[in-house]
Amino acid sequence: MTAIDDGTIPNGWGSVNIDDEGTPARKNVLIENGILKSYMIDKLNGRRMGMASTGNSRRQSYQYEPTSRMTNTYIAAGEDRDEDIIASIENGLYAKSMGGGSVNPVTGQFNFAVDEGYVIRNGKICEPVRGASLIGKGSDVLMNIDMVGRNVDRAQGMCGASSGSIPTDVGQPLIRVSSITVGGR
Repeated sequence: MTAIDDGTIPNGWGSVNIDDEGTPARKNVLIENGILKSYMIDKLNGRRMGMASTGNSRRQSYQYEPTSRMTNTYIAAGEDRDEDIIASIENGLYAKSMGGGSVNPVTGQFNFAVDEGYVIRNGKICEPVRGASLIGKGSDVLMNIDMVGRNVDRAQGMCGASSGSIPTDVGQPLIRVSSITVGGR
């Protein structure tokens, strides 16, 4: 799995010429083939870490202090066909559309609502589910991604944090997570 944050995508909702500290935006490979390669870094945290800014200092407006934030963040395309990913699942959940949620930035614990989801049984997408949520720890889930599809879909959204709400693109291809906690009915 490869994760990228790229502030240079033409017409990307999170794209910027320069970040809120004057650093040019760039493409940052955060995770490459499952190995952590880089971070999203602003100047203050860069000094603390002994690393250069990556063009990720953002804020909603001048009412907020800038801090390290995402621009256009996505999981890069892999080599697996979507139909092979679905066919490989004996019993699971196909989360077609995700909703709101929250992440504890200190622990990485998260919960996100599944707006549209379906049971997968014996490699086939079956009946819809309602009220499902995905619960876990980000680092654990990343380690459990074992198949990555070929087609990346990106969508616009807002990222909220201590420095306000900022526009972003997020996206990924179809992925298989071998183990995750699913809550709900």
